[in-house]
Amino acid sequence: MTYSLVGKCSRTGMFGAAVTTSSMNVGARCAYAKASVGAVLTQHRTDNRLGPQGLALLESGKTAPQVIDALVAGNPTIVWRQLAVVDHNGGTGFHHGDRITSIHAAAMGDGCCAIGNIIRNEDIPKKMVGAFEESAEAHLAERLLLALEAGFAAGGELKQIKSAALLVVHEQSFPLVDLRVEYDRAPLAELRFLWETYQPQMEDFVIKVIDPDSFPHPGT
Repeated sequence: MTYSLVGKCSRTGMFGAAVTTSSMNVGARCAYAKASVGAVLTQHRTDNRLGPQGLALLESGKTAPQVIDALVAGNPTIVWRQLAVVDHNGGTGFHHGDRITSIHAAAMGDGCCAIGNIIRNEDIPKKMVGAFEESAEAHLAERLLLALEAGFAAGGELKQIKSAALLVVHEQSFPLVDLRVEYDRAPLAELRFLWETYQPQMEDFVIKVIDPDSFPHPGT
């Protein structure tokens, strides 16, 4: 009951992930990314531990397919999980557990991978990848959000989606973008509103961290 995408921007080196589902609080459970390292998605009876484990494997130098192999090996519960990974070079990999019985699918593209389960049709990840690739000049957060919107337009999941999240990392140890809709009747519309409100202020928040003396205005 979730569809999502991990991606890398080849222009900037940013990594990110975007996800939406009919469950609550998806952003805290499914999307993980680290600057200069990569991004990981874990979903379908989600095991939150797999996100940090995947990032650690990427940071150790493993490629996305190698990370998938390592996370799958010797894990008796992996049969319930769905994973997607993008690595430092933009390589990708995914995993579908054998006990996922709903319609589920994946698609890989240029520096991206989309996955979905309990979705209306198998074309949804392919449509998400298409939207991501067609918007290569846009900010990575915008491309990830466009991918979610394309997945929704292509049919989405079987239940009403209720939460969504958008995560992007770049250069710093903290996220550049970390926007979450925890529970809403139209979470993608709300996430679009949050992103378009946040984007003009985004760089200011970074400056306040790394060079606060240069910032001319008081505030958070």
